[in-house]
Amino acid sequence: MLLLCACSVFAYARTARVYGYVVDQDNIGIELANVVVLNADKPIGTATNKNGFYELILEEADTVVLSYSMIGYTTVQQRILDLREVLNINVQLLTDEQVLAEIEVRGIQHTQGTMDRIDAATTRVMPDATGGSIESLLITFAGVSQTNELSSQYNVRGGSFDENSVYVNGIEVHRPLLIRSGQQEGLSFVNPEMVENVAFSAGGFGAQYGDKMSSVLDITYKRPRAFEASLSASLLGAHVYVGHGDSTYSQMHGLRYKTSKYMLGGLATAGNYNPTYFDYQTYITWQTGPKWQMSFLGNVSLNDYRFTPDSLSESFGGQEAKNLTIYYEGQEKDRFLTAFAALSAKGKVSDEVEIGFDLSGFYTNERENFDITGEYVLSNGSMDETQPSNATGEEIDPNAPTVDALGTGLFHQHARNSLEAGVITLAHQGTWQRGNNTLIWGISGQAELIRDRISEWEWRDSAGYSLPNNGLPMELYYSMRGDTSMTSARLQAYVQNTHKWNTSSGQWIFTIGGRLQWWSWNNEVLPSPRASVEWIPGWKRDLCFRLATGLYYQAPFYKELRDTITDEFGITRFDLNHDLKAQRSVHVVLGGDYYFRAWGRPFKLTAEGYYKYIDRMESYSVDNVRVRYSGKNDSQGYAGGLDLKLYGELVPGADSWISFSTMVARQRLVDNGEGQKGDWIPSPTEQRWNFSMLFQDYIPQLPQLKFHLKMQFAEGQPYYAPRNNQAWGRMPVYKRIDIGATYTFNAQTAKFMRAPSAKHVKQWAIQFEVFNLVGWRNVNSYFWVADAYNNQWASPNYLTGRRFNLKFIIDLR
Repeated sequence: MLLLCACSVFAYARTARVYGYVVDQDNIGIELANVVVLNADKPIGTATNKNGFYELILEEADTVVLSYSMIGYTTVQQRILDLREVLNINVQLLTDEQVLAEIEVRGIQHTQGTMDRIDAATTRVMPDATGGSIESLLITFAGVSQTNELSSQYNVRGGSFDENSVYVNGIEVHRPLLIRSGQQEGLSFVNPEMVENVAFSAGGFGAQYGDKMSSVLDITYKRPRAFEASLSASLLGAHVYVGHGDSTYSQMHGLRYKTSKYMLGGLATAGNYNPTYFDYQTYITWQTGPKWQMSFLGNVSLNDYRFTPDSLSESFGGQEAKNLTIYYEGQEKDRFLTAFAALSAKGKVSDEVEIGFDLSGFYTNERENFDITGEYVLSNGSMDETQPSNATGEEIDPNAPTVDALGTGLFHQHARNSLEAGVITLAHQGTWQRGNNTLIWGISGQAELIRDRISEWEWRDSAGYSLPNNGLPMELYYSMRGDTSMTSARLQAYVQNTHKWNTSSGQWIFTIGGRLQWWSWNNEVLPSPRASVEWIPGWKRDLCFRLATGLYYQAPFYKELRDTITDEFGITRFDLNHDLKAQRSVHVVLGGDYYFRAWGRPFKLTAEGYYKYIDRMESYSVDNVRVRYSGKNDSQGYAGGLDLKLYGELVPGADSWISFSTMVARQRLVDNGEGQKGDWIPSPTEQRWNFSMLFQDYIPQLPQLKFHLKMQFAEGQPYYAPRNNQAWGRMPVYKRIDIGATYTFNAQTAKFMRAPSAKHVKQWAIQFEVFNLVGWRNVNSYFWVADAYNNQWASPNYLTGRRFNLKFIIDLR
């Protein structure tokens, strides 16, 4: 509060705020309308946003004349007498019939297809425990969930992390393969400061997007036209961004540093956390002729994670409550180095045809090393509200009887894992557009080289017995060994045609296309037809309906190929399965949008129902953010549900939205070992309900002070007993509220910013954030403890508690 008061006094100036909406005769917001002060000493003006909203900060005056104009509409002038403090002016522009005869007037922008658009600027002010990422904004979207605030990974409609594609400038990007926890995970590939457009689809996407079964995140980087720069620093890290360009050349450079040491200090396991993450990224474009453009995208990332655990004390229990205390020795040292580069050429060969070529490469070198010994003590304890429920979803009775027996044990966890991989891709794409018809196509070839060495094991001892205790010579509780390499090639091609058809019933948009993929590893050819239709009724232009369907294949990349064999000594070795087939899924998505205005502000209500059937499925388990596959096409599954999202400006000029999803995602073994199909059980990422919200607000008399709230409530994901993927329970509800407040100084709101010494400073801001406001203890996974009789006890691994963050941002020009 003292900080905000100080900022208010420091920034005081005799200014007034004029804001409102510019709409047409149908009460629809007009984008890019000009709002100009006619009687100012120097040019002052702005343009409306996509919803028709505008805002001006002016010096108080006796008379101000505003002009509202847009090509295709008549100009309106508004005279304001005695301008003071805050004034709301909404203006309606009528169409100019003479101008309309010569040009096409742009109306409301409907969402076409299943791709949803995102304003990347929202990530700058949204409270985010990862330090700022596009992915953290996605978790507030319908159908998207996340149960680990330390990670940028997300689940979409019952799918795993590995079922989400990410494209930057039309090129698919990869992430490290050995990441097993959110603590190890560093920065997202996407640098938010460099982003211009963001599009996201939760299913039913077109043929131009690759072979993943759940979602697509499509990022387009910007091309600056003048000098721009920004710097930020917080308790979670720092970043520097510089951009420059003109009509023929542009360049951007971004350097990011992140440390999660402060956040990890809120975990239940006490110890010395020392994680550091660095990232450098550049994007350069240049014109080689009147119709051709070259570009280069480069990225280098280094994640260095070091951890020396000390102790852990937690309550846990099934029907008998226990306390678990662990004293640790040892340490973990992990290092993940990744590099990416892409050289692209795009140009027009005619007025109707545009083509492009991409040459890209990805390299990762990953090392995971740890030797950690723990001595644990089991004792009687009381139940905790975050204990897991049983398989029926019912909470366990806190009055259940306890046992008096105590137990002690030892365990030792060891790993020396390394992975090195390289991917080179050569691609061509093209577009042909004539009238209402658009044809796109593409073809690519990809070569992959991977070398993987795994040596990890865990030994456990309870009351002097090595586990498992089966009367035989000592066995390891868990062991995995392997040394493999693979070289493979992929060929992919797609073609898609979109036709817009205007009829008396409204506008129809038909899209039909398909993909074809071949992989040398298993010599499998995969055809993937896809189609969608969209209808905007002529009698109700603020409605939109769509239907999308398709056959989607997800071919293995590498992790999915690991097929395990356990020998008589309990040692599990893995080999790569040459017979593994691509997982296959049929999508059906039916949805619609309703655009309306309430309280003079624009809103959009979106509803989508979906169904996905999956066969040739590969069963998997999830531990933190690590996905471990069976290595066999041993399952089938389905997912179906309903996603709802209300998007709009709850306060003028600030986007907010509320999302609610309900779903069912199930899977079963095609052979349970007895020649029969297994029982249907929840998929590892099933969350039958999920509610999320992003809300932005400000004080009308003080618009430079804005408040932000991000909220998520979701049913807990299923968990499974070790060595038994059929015995399951469900984690507690995931609950989280993050809030933030941002105070911005610029020339319009702060008098000192108009001084000559501040001419290169566009604005600067102070942001205060509170993560996990209520301090809820969310569970991400379980550590399983066993006694000498091999009874299993699940001790919860809790995520971070309440943490605070202070952030400074400076934008230069």
